[in-house]
Amino acid sequence: MKSFIFLGIITALLISCNVSPQQIEYGTDACHYCNMTIVDRQHASQVVTTKGKAFKYDAIECMIHSSQEELKDTKIALYLVADFNQPGQLMDATSASYLVSNQISSPMGANLSAFENEKAAQKTKEKFTGELFSWEEIQNHLKQ
Repeated sequence: MKSFIFLGIITALLISCNVSPQQIEYGTDACHYCNMTIVDRQHASQVVTTKGKAFKYDAIECMIHSSQEELKDTKIALYLVADFNQPGQLMDATSASYLVSNQISSPMGANLSAFENEKAAQKTKEKFTGELFSWEEIQNHLKQ
């Protein structure tokens, strides 16, 4: 009997600390940073802490600003961004490529979009113009 109780407690602890993204409810969920309703599937983003708490954002720039400010001392397990070419599909922000283009509006005005890889970002840049960034570079760019 004790082993069943112990197993139940361990299972509950593992489930409560599940480090995985939460589904974004577009049109319902609010951005953690600016409190706007999240509606744009091409620019949404999310961070998940090492304790499993998820923060949802309406724009990549909101996620980055939040990470640089209020969450700067929080251990983050996942940084996720929507793939511009696959709206609503979240991908690893740290391996994505970024395009800042005045011809592609993002919800908070940074004109920032994410792409699965540099080739996809370059292809979109050829169509819309702009400047390409890596994960590290876009964080520094948004500090300015």
